[in-house]
Amino acid sequence: MTLRTTALRRAAYVCTIAVLSACVTPVERQRIETFVRKSSKGLTTIELDYLLYLPPGYDAPDARERRWPLLLFLHGIGECGSNPNEVARLGPPKRVEQGEDFPMIIVSPQNDGRLRKLWWNDLLIALLDHLETELRIDPDRVYLTGASLGGFGAWNLACVHPERFAAVAPVCGWGYPAEVRRMQDIPVWAFHGGEDWIVPIEEGRAMVDALRDAGGSARFTVYDDVGHGAWHRAYRDPELYEWLLAQRRGTAPGNGSTNRDP
Repeated sequence: MTLRTTALRRAAYVCTIAVLSACVTPVERQRIETFVRKSSKGLTTIELDYLLYLPPGYDAPDARERRWPLLLFLHGIGECGSNPNEVARLGPPKRVEQGEDFPMIIVSPQNDGRLRKLWWNDLLIALLDHLETELRIDPDRVYLTGASLGGFGAWNLACVHPERFAAVAPVCGWGYPAEVRRMQDIPVWAFHGGEDWIVPIEEGRAMVDALRDAGGSARFTVYDDVGHGAWHRAYRDPELYEWLLAQRRGTAPGNGSTNRDP
């Protein structure tokens, strides 16, 4: 399958998502923040809206010195735009809105659709730098995940900045296998639908195989009967979050509570 064919299929899928996303539930359990990045000369600015979830106990008087893990979630192409509420349609921010609590900070930026709807690595790293000055974040427990376009973003961002992340969990993502060797020291758990026709499973498998060939630690869960919607099951799996929280930058991969090798 050519890149052009894949792009056309993804474009058609976006049209379908646009119809389904006409009504969005307002965000209540996480607040909308805006990160403003100025150019080196201060002549131009770029704004990035994001949803911010703080875990229970973050503001407790006896937790003022505690540093928390952070999960950076990158959404798919259907959530691009100028309404951050839409980011809560899937993934960890959706689970937060449904009432689930997590023992970590969750940051979910919204891609505004510029730059051909690709995630801008430098802007995301600048956001992380900003958050680490504003919040009590454990820099050795920063995790990265994303679905569809965000799955590509997760692979790509971790390839370019492997030093920033303790673990990565791409969902129905793709990337550049020739570059994934840079992630050989980062634990990865990837998810994909076996019947995905938007991002064929071969694209996700190629990334996992390349990482394993480079000596990296990669798990790969395939939902055989699922198309381009692996995030529905992946982000409902509590073992994913347990596995993430077991990882720490610069140490051997932890297993969390699961010993299986999907």
